Amino acid sequence: MKKIYHLSTCDTCKKILKELDPPSSYELQDIKEYPLTEEQLKELKHLSGTYEALFSKRARLYKERDLKNKQLSEEDYKILLLEHYTFLKRPVIVNGQKIFIGNSKKEVAAAKASLSE
Repeated sequence: MKKIYHLSTCDTCKKILKELDPPSSYELQDIKEYPLTEEQLKELKHLSGTYEALFSKRARLYKERDLKNKQLSEEDYKILLLEHYTFLKRPVIVNGQKIFIGNSKKEVAAAKASLSE
């Protein structure tokens, strides 16, 4: 599977997509317009190892709900990720069995190298 989960209204996602310039073989999924399904989330967890790895602790709702002061389980992360798109660390780039999560320079550089393979 070659897919990029992103948020079309996110300037960081736009910048990264422009930089990556993904080939037409990649499917783009705007997670606000087309939220993650439970099946998609399970597949992402399989590639990443944990739901927590996919979870953004920078999300506004994370702060608003004071989640940093709660002990969250993997099931909690799963429920929150399915509940609201902002909890997904973006973008998530899937290239076969490789996954790149988030917008750190290192992650984006690794994704870019993987896309050009």
